[in-house]
Amino acid sequence: MILQDYGNNVDKTKPLILITNDDGIDAPGIMILFNIMKEFGEVIIVAPDKQQSAVSSALTIQRPIKVFPKYLNNELIGYAVDGTPTDCVKIALFTLLDKKPDLIVSGINHGLNTSINVLYSGTVSGAIEGMLMGINSIAISHQSHNYDKNLDGAKFVLRKVVQEILSNKNIEKILLNINIPDIDPKEIKGIKVTKLSNSQWIDKFEKRLDPWGNTYYWFTGEYIINDNSEDCDDRAIENGYISITPLSINFTDYKNLNKLKHFENL
Repeated sequence: MILQDYGNNVDKTKPLILITNDDGIDAPGIMILFNIMKEFGEVIIVAPDKQQSAVSSALTIQRPIKVFPKYLNNELIGYAVDGTPTDCVKIALFTLLDKKPDLIVSGINHGLNTSINVLYSGTVSGAIEGMLMGINSIAISHQSHNYDKNLDGAKFVLRKVVQEILSNKNIEKILLNINIPDIDPKEIKGIKVTKLSNSQWIDKFEKRLDPWGNTYYWFTGEYIINDNSEDCDDRAIENGYISITPLSINFTDYKNLNKLKHFENL
């Protein structure tokens, strides 16, 4: 596959699709994603070797990063990285691949990444890294944390969206955050293009003791959906729709930019 280890059995005329996740390379969601993406081009997996949920865009800089080949039925399908999703995308783009991917897809994550969760999500951050490098990218998540759940809804929307992105040359540098409701795929009402909701976490940390009597804390926060607008992602999920939210990265607070100009004279 575009990597020297893959040999010459790669059709370089096909789109190259890089996939990653934050649940780890052995999570069932990424293998379902791998099989779907093979319908559209040559696919390479570069994903964390273990669970990396809620690491956001963290980078590994205090230790070496190890990379291990991943095989399926004696065929090399990608690499496991002992780092974060952002590490995986960076290593793939700048070390492992000898051409720029046409698309990056991160997922299929188990657990929603709606509203403020996009700031914490390793799944979304893997896609963000692709978008920052000028590559169309998708993050896709399913509402249930149960690995045995039916992901046909995710398969359906991925086929539609990926086909549109790869065939439409006018779509450039787009980042889509897709979330699938935890209902029977036959009951999904359709697709809603949404904004992020204004929901929030009520943070709580439960105090516990380990077997040796040492105190530790376990995050047990509660997620509160307090946005009643019908065009937000959380409400779309509640109402039985697949949510697709286009994301952009610009942290500048333009409302206060001019108001603070007097700071220059302090």
